[in-house]
Amino acid sequence: MMRRLPSVAAAALLAVALAACGGGEPGPSAKTTASGPVTVTMWTRAATQAQSQRLVDAYNSKHKNQVKLTVIPTDNYQPRIAAAAGAKQLPDIFAADVIFVPNYTSQGLFLDVTDRVNQLPFKASLAPSHMRLGTYEDKLYTLPHTLDLSVWFWNKDLYKKAGLDPEKGPATLKEFAEQATTIQNKLGKDGKVSGTFFGGNCGGCYVFTFWPSVWAAGGQVMNPEGTQSLVDKSPMTEVFATYRSLYEKGITGPTAKEEQGPTWTGFFPKGQIGVMPMPSTTLGSMPADMKIGVAPIAGPDGGQSTFIGGDSVGISATSEHPDAAWDFLAWTVSDEAQVEVMAKNKDVVARTDLAGNKYSSADPRVVMINSLVAKGQTPYALKFGQTFNDPQGPWLRLAREAVFGDPSKVVQLNEAVNQSLQQ
Repeated sequence: MMRRLPSVAAAALLAVALAACGGGEPGPSAKTTASGPVTVTMWTRAATQAQSQRLVDAYNSKHKNQVKLTVIPTDNYQPRIAAAAGAKQLPDIFAADVIFVPNYTSQGLFLDVTDRVNQLPFKASLAPSHMRLGTYEDKLYTLPHTLDLSVWFWNKDLYKKAGLDPEKGPATLKEFAEQATTIQNKLGKDGKVSGTFFGGNCGGCYVFTFWPSVWAAGGQVMNPEGTQSLVDKSPMTEVFATYRSLYEKGITGPTAKEEQGPTWTGFFPKGQIGVMPMPSTTLGSMPADMKIGVAPIAGPDGGQSTFIGGDSVGISATSEHPDAAWDFLAWTVSDEAQVEVMAKNKDVVARTDLAGNKYSSADPRVVMINSLVAKGQTPYALKFGQTFNDPQGPWLRLAREAVFGDPSKVVQLNEAVNQSLQQ
């Protein structure tokens, strides 16, 4: 989410390609079935390569049907999908950043799998945010593929050195700010340690790390249709004010204002940050000897939420092997795949009923992260990319004014956000 910034050019190319292919309506070949074992093709972006490859390898080792996975560089993924859609050469299966799934479902690129999903005995336990964004006009088109959640990490060793309770992380945004300030005041004099850090020049970073505090406080950032922005109102303005105060007091690290995204998660693993919002997927890659606490992101006075990112996956509308493709997709959300492939590798499971599985239960932090799948949100907006992720979009300018510039401009700048959402 925060490290993958789509271009307006890619969105434009998609629109042209979809027009050329008649909106991606499934052709006669979509109903073709094979009498023997078949090989289905699948595309995924590099950002989710590790999880996708593990699932494909595990499936291929136990099934007659096979899945051939192609990994495409993340920055090239949207244009590649657009070009393939225009030429009617999409693979049998393709995954997509969940935030952009509504663009694909609304243009008919995915096959309707409503009846198939309804037959899954665990349908009600599938990650609700991913399922919501994969629904278009009351029909289901995708399943959750990979999940990446935003949470607060804190460095227990730094907490202990600063006189804080290393076993007690923040439960409110106010406590987050207080603990970060204590770390800075007690340990930050030499410039090697900072209280907290965030991506201050990265639109997706703000979305991923700030918005959960709004949801935890019972607020929203947009209307349900994704056409009206609410970021000029409380509790968003309170969240902005908290981070603004931290920056002004020198608590946020010297490069927070310039951080564009690629390196924003690199400082915490080095032991340089006291407490900060991080992607849940980084927990498994932290230094083995590093003592880390994990807490849900909270609002100013409490509550819990998370931004549920990651990918969803579906069958392309032009697939010649929809039955074989579905056999793989259904297997990826089965108990076997979710526990023995995903949970075993410390990935977030895509089903709420498996949050406390045998692998996750060995680490209370992982159980907590899994439990947030039922509490978090993934915002819906057809114009999300151009509005919130594009570095030239209106959201980044608004957020930077709110945190580093003139907060009085937020109301005016929010009109530009609305215009972008309504284009």
